[in-house]
Amino acid sequence: MKTIQQSAVPTSSRDTRRASARRAELIAIGRRLFADRSYDALSMDDIARQARVAKGLIYYYFHSKRGYYLAIIEDSVAGLVTMAASGDELPPRERVQRTIDSYLRYAEHNQAAYRAIVSGGVGFDAEVHAVRDGVREAIVATIAEGAYGRSAIAPVARMGLLAWVCSVEGAVLAWIDRPELSRETMCELLVKTLGGAMRAIEELDPSHPAPEPARRDG
Repeated sequence: MKTIQQSAVPTSSRDTRRASARRAELIAIGRRLFADRSYDALSMDDIARQARVAKGLIYYYFHSKRGYYLAIIEDSVAGLVTMAASGDELPPRERVQRTIDSYLRYAEHNQAAYRAIVSGGVGFDAEVHAVRDGVREAIVATIAEGAYGRSAIAPVARMGLLAWVCSVEGAVLAWIDRPELSRETMCELLVKTLGGAMRAIEELDPSHPAPEPARRDG
C-alpha cells in the first residue's frame, strides 16, 4: 500500500516537470539551429535529424514548425527583455550602456532570430510583430526609467525614444551584416545618439529634461 501511494501521488507532477524540461531542451536545441539560419532554411526533417529526436516529438510539444519557431523566438527575447529591465542599482548611463550592449550581444549571437523579429518574421506574422513590439516597449520603458525615473512618460518623450529604438534596429541589422565596428564602439555610438534624442525631447517638452550624461554628450 505504501508503495502504491508513493508512486501514485507524485506521478502527475513528475510528468509535468519532465515535460517542461523536455520542452525547454527542444527550445534550447532550436535556438542553436536557428542561430544563423532562416526559418525557410530548415525543414522539420532537418530539425528532427539535427536535434536527434523523432519529428513527432516536436509536433507533440509545438504542434507545427511555426509554433516551434515562435516558441524559440519568444524564449530568446525573454532573456533580452529580462536583461533590459535589470540593473536598477546602476547609474542611468551605466544602465543604458548595459542595456544596449546586451541588445547588441543578442543580435550578434542570434542573427537569424533578430532579423526575423525586426522584419516581422515569415511574411506578415502578427505574433512575431507582437514579440517585436514587446521588445521595443521594454527598451523604451528601461530608458525612460533610467532617464526620467518613471516608465509613464508624455507622448513626445515616448515617441522620441521609440524613434530612437526603431533607428537602432536598422543600424544593428546593418552592423551584423557588416561588422566593421567593434561592439564597444557600436554601443558608444548608440549611447551618444540616444543623448541627441533626449535633448530633442527636452526642447519639445521641457517637463522631460535630458539627464546630465546626455547634456555632456552635447
